[in-house]
Amino acid sequence: MMNPYQKYMQQSVTTMTPSQLLIALYDKAITELNKAIIFIEEKDIPKAHNSITRVSEIVDTLDANLKVKYEISDNLAALYQYFRERLVEANMKKDAEIIKELIPLFKEIRDAFFEVSKTVK
Repeated sequence: MMNPYQKYMQQSVTTMTPSQLLIALYDKAITELNKAIIFIEEKDIPKAHNSITRVSEIVDTLDANLKVKYEISDNLAALYQYFRERLVEANMKKDAEIIKELIPLFKEIRDAFFEVSKTVK
């Protein structure tokens, strides 16, 4: 049985447009990356691992849902592969600097999708 928060979250996700869902995934990834940095700095290895793993799962979801008919898809697929490689390295080494390098990239893509979503309404 779902609690009220879980019901709200499920309803929110099911009523989102594809653009809103995409932006929400990037927002969640950025949140988890920031949490991972804090956890690494606090030497909380299990929580750091969990946050980095969540970001990897988000990247996998983004990659799996790329539409190959768009020219940008190849570039995004290559970028997602780069993210995966860096996330694995950050997770193995528990290296906050790698994660700090990724955050601006995630933000830039998120912001680009946000701008596009405003023109596609």
